Amino acid sequence: MTKSAQKHILKLGDSMNLKEILLKAKNEHYAIPQFNINNLEWAKYILEVCEEEKSPVFLGVSQGAMKYMGGFDVVVGMINGLKKDLNITIPVMVHLDHSPTVELCKSAVDAGFDSIMFDGSKYDYEKNVRLTNEVKAYLKDQLFEAEIGKIGGEEDGIASTEYFTSLSEAEDFISKTNIDMLAPALGSVHGIYKGEPNIQTDVMKEISEKTNMPLVLHGGSGLPENILKECIKNGITKINFNTELQISWHNGVLDFIANNKDVYDPRKVISSGEENMKSTIREYINILGSKGKA
Repeated sequence: MTKSAQKHILKLGDSMNLKEILLKAKNEHYAIPQFNINNLEWAKYILEVCEEEKSPVFLGVSQGAMKYMGGFDVVVGMINGLKKDLNITIPVMVHLDHSPTVELCKSAVDAGFDSIMFDGSKYDYEKNVRLTNEVKAYLKDQLFEAEIGKIGGEEDGIASTEYFTSLSEAEDFISKTNIDMLAPALGSVHGIYKGEPNIQTDVMKEISEKTNMPLVLHGGSGLPENILKECIKNGITKINFNTELQISWHNGVLDFIANNKDVYDPRKVISSGEENMKSTIREYINILGSKGKA
């Protein structure tokens, strides 16, 4: 591990206990938002709103976003710089989202990420357990999230009941791994929902009560407020958002370009989606109940 990564983790560890942040949310029945980032502007907007609202936040970084921004070290350096220059005081967890490989998880750990998600849902169950434990053995102070079942994808917008997570499967997986957060497949999808969402809150409640494990809901974008609150009531501790932020930003940029065809300054074009996006972030913080919890 590099000296910069060590400094990052030690500094974070001195100021907060990451597991306590999760357990506080679970016990007080609110959810910590995860907003995925794609560039400096997105990270800046999210940090500014979460600081204003005093909400803890996970900054989700997908493999594709990491490559787009230049690499894991770029992401960590950028976030640390923003936290310093913007005087951010809230808990900020830089989170590797849906890593499909052990090697990618290790690279994020070495760069100084605060939280890691290994997604072994494409593998058979036993291989998922084995690789999850391999990642866990490499972690330092990072939070650790894993997935079982299969959450619906952007290509279909529908969650297949064939891949839903059962209580017995969740109990077995948790007993065989030492994870901090579980992402069960219970009806949510990535991207835009097609048809009515079918979220299995009854199974969600059973898993939460039987395992006492903080649960993660992927695919929060597009779910109505009543469903999000019902999920929190039944054990969801972290909810991930990406598509809704993309759409909000996109709409703001489209309006700006339509009325400012001669403006070519990229800073003005990119920032034209800022207020739309910040409004969406504030809305979700209020729905999730994380405002004032930092």
